[in-house]
Amino acid sequence: MADRDPEIAQKLGEDRSEGISWADLMALDSRTPPSILTEESYTFRGSEPIPAERYTSEEFARLERERMWPHVWQFVAREEDLPEAGDYIVYENAGRSFLVTRQDDGSIRAMHNVCLHRGRKLRTEEGFADKFVCPFHGFAWKKDGSFDSMPCQWDFPHLEKQNLDLPEAEVGRWAGYVFIREEKGGPSLEEFLAPLPDHFKRWRHEECASVMRVAKEVPANWKVVMEAFMEAWHTIVTHPQLLPFTGDSNAAYWTWGDNVNVNLVPFGIMSPHIQEGQGEQWIVDEFIKYNGRSGDNYEGEAHANPMAITVPEGMTARAALGEAMRNAYAESTGYDHSHATDAELLDGLVYNVFPNFAPWGGYMPNIVYNWLPGKTPDTCIMEVRILARIPKGQPIPRGAPLKMLRLDQKWTEAPELGILGDVFEQDMDNLPYVQQGLHASKTGKVNLGNYQEIRIRQFQDTMMKYIEGELGGSKEA
Repeated sequence: MADRDPEIAQKLGEDRSEGISWADLMALDSRTPPSILTEESYTFRGSEPIPAERYTSEEFARLERERMWPHVWQFVAREEDLPEAGDYIVYENAGRSFLVTRQDDGSIRAMHNVCLHRGRKLRTEEGFADKFVCPFHGFAWKKDGSFDSMPCQWDFPHLEKQNLDLPEAEVGRWAGYVFIREEKGGPSLEEFLAPLPDHFKRWRHEECASVMRVAKEVPANWKVVMEAFMEAWHTIVTHPQLLPFTGDSNAAYWTWGDNVNVNLVPFGIMSPHIQEGQGEQWIVDEFIKYNGRSGDNYEGEAHANPMAITVPEGMTARAALGEAMRNAYAESTGYDHSHATDAELLDGLVYNVFPNFAPWGGYMPNIVYNWLPGKTPDTCIMEVRILARIPKGQPIPRGAPLKMLRLDQKWTEAPELGILGDVFEQDMDNLPYVQQGLHASKTGKVNLGNYQEIRIRQFQDTMMKYIEGELGGSKEA
């Protein structure tokens, strides 16, 4: 690095793809974009390679479990997943198991899902309970985690009732999302998420509900899989069917602090990799065939899809699609969308919050990703939700149940995913072989682009702050 040309070194991170820039696209939007879509936030973070062992080593996975996961806010549920008092979910990650339960006063509490007698898990799947009674010997706890009773109490004179409450985790709630943090202390949820809450005020996810949930075990490290969804430029080879309507390599990539970043992917325009298209109508026609967020995967004939439009003479596909969706969402939800930009109605506004939470912004049915490490560094669980806005004045319904796909199943075996299942399968054509390649790598290094992979660089930088003790716990092993 020391012998690099000084002129080149000064310009690292400044290069951008050919084609219209995100800033120029915002200037052409049919509505005035808010500052959250126009104020660039990019910082060059260096070009050094990433050690491959971060994705393959059990020792590194142990450091993640010990030094990172207990100290970060983890997305565990949506409010609609546990709407009634007594509803609970089981959240498991990085060797821990938690009961996340709705209380009588509407609050949510989280406690470790382990009996304090002989260590059996109290519950293995979500449900409803006023008490958690251990199926092994009958020790029981109230839904707030306080100790209730035990059989043969005479045999435990050494156990004080006040010391038998289940250990708790911190709970944070924002915009319909529920988070926990195992170790207390550190930044509040709002501080940890900043500036995400300010950005999402416009999009009001608290008015939405989970209409679909699918998770799948994937044969690759959780970071390998997550990072595949942190950049759009793999579209040119992995998802070529998306190029007619996706600005892949001219997307914007911004970061804020340690925890939050975004990839702003424009839709309704051709990729700069397409030299000659077939006109604005062709862009729309391809968009409705392959865009997985088309009005929550509209069913029925094409005329039922509000994106299936004829582009007026002299109008761009992007502007025409924006106008169609502006009207469709106002009609279907009862909310005024007249102020919504084309970008907020069409584009992939893909945010990530460290370490593994990725909600899409905007007004379309929103995708929410999260990723969890598997039993070994070579597997993980990827979950996909779709949020849809509930019509104005209607109550938020209970969230859709989770469909879990095994390692040997395909994403396309969840038909509710629609065309997204096919897109994910294209990613699966790469990811297991990335994991195998990282194990086989002669150099043991992973190289990143300076701009289009800046979100990966930020994630890796923050993760190492926890591993090395700058954030979270101690540097002691």
